[in-house]
Amino acid sequence: MSFLSKVKQILGIGTISVKLDVVTQVSASLGELSGSLIIRGKSVQKIKSIEIKLEEEIISGKGDLAKSSFFTIGTWRDNNLFMIQTNEEKIIPFQISFHIHQSASDKLAQKTGIAGGIGKLAQMTSGTRSVYTLKAIVDVEGAKLDPQDFMTIQMIA
Repeated sequence: MSFLSKVKQILGIGTISVKLDVVTQVSASLGELSGSLIIRGKSVQKIKSIEIKLEEEIISGKGDLAKSSFFTIGTWRDNNLFMIQTNEEKIIPFQISFHIHQSASDKLAQKTGIAGGIGKLAQMTSGTRSVYTLKAIVDVEGAKLDPQDFMTIQMIA
C-alpha cells in the first residue's frame, strides 16, 4: 500500500460510502423506526461494526439564552465482522425501538381539559422544542475517521 493510500485509509477517504434509507416522518407513539443502511465499497475494506443511534436534542429558551440537552433514545448495533469489495453494495436492514424523553410540560399537555391547556401554554412560553437525528457510524478497520451518515427525523404525535 502506497503512502498516499495509507493516509487515505487513516482518514477514511476512499474506503466506503454510507447512506441511510429511512422515512423522514415517524409516529412517536409507535416507538419503532425501521430502515436500511446502504454501504458501498470504494476499495476492499473490513467492516468491524455498525452503530445506528436515534438522538433527541431538546432546545429550551430562545435566541442567545437557548440551551440544548442531548439524549440517545434508541440504538441498534451490529458487531459482525465482514469484508466489502470494491464497487460492492450491501443493504443492512435495521429496526430501532425508542422512547421519547418528555418534560413535565409535555406530559401535562397530553392531558385533557384545563390541565392539558396549562401544559400547552407552558410549552409555548418556554419555547421548548425537540429535534430528532438518526446517525449511522460504520467502524472500518484502520480508519481513524469512520464513515457516517445522518438525517433529521420528524416525529408525529
